[in-house]
Amino acid sequence: MSDLPDEKRLSRGRPWSLVALLIFLLALMADLAWHIAPELLERRHYQLALDLPSPVELASLPMATRFDFPIGTEHGTLAYNAQPFTTNSHLGDDLNGIGGENSDLGDPVFAVADGRVLFAREGGPGWGKIVIVLHAYRENGLRNYVQSYYAHLETILVRPGELLRRGQQIGTVGTGGGKYLAHLHFEMREFVTPFVGAGYRKETRGWLNPEEFLRAHRGAPDEDVGRPQVE
Repeated sequence: MSDLPDEKRLSRGRPWSLVALLIFLLALMADLAWHIAPELLERRHYQLALDLPSPVELASLPMATRFDFPIGTEHGTLAYNAQPFTTNSHLGDDLNGIGGENSDLGDPVFAVADGRVLFAREGGPGWGKIVIVLHAYRENGLRNYVQSYYAHLETILVRPGELLRRGQQIGTVGTGGGKYLAHLHFEMREFVTPFVGAGYRKETRGWLNPEEFLRAHRGAPDEDVGRPQVE
């Protein structure tokens, strides 16, 4: 039995406890730094979630009176939907040229309506280059906003902040940096943010069925053929 009082025996153990706690905290900070440092170092390549159009920019956005399909003809012919919205929890449509495989590599991709570019750059591994466009349109007497999202592009021909006209070429069909056979991953979204996100998710709130939205907002008779000539 030790003759030391209880207080002294406890005080002998405290330094080791403090050392163990300090080592744990240092290891935790090192682990966090290891995971966060790359993002912090590359922050100049990221757009913050709050990097949104101002109210003035939203109010000045031209009204889209018609929506066309992004590849093939403006009616969606000469292309097919290889993986529709919600299939396998897919958040968009995978659009291909009718030749399949890589036959559509480099084919033009068009803005589906008048709008403003929110995002135009590399989207990260597996995404290739991405363009996100914001559109204003009127429905039931109200001014609404919707985003069109074009991914796996081979080339980008527009820049953030640029105002676009319907039918203007924004890029070319790509392979997501060589990860897929050539196709366009195309989404329609109800929110306003330069957010890339995931291509698959069970929860689809905020995402629209692209084909259904475009067909419901064509704003043109079937006999109105030909994309507009955009300078």
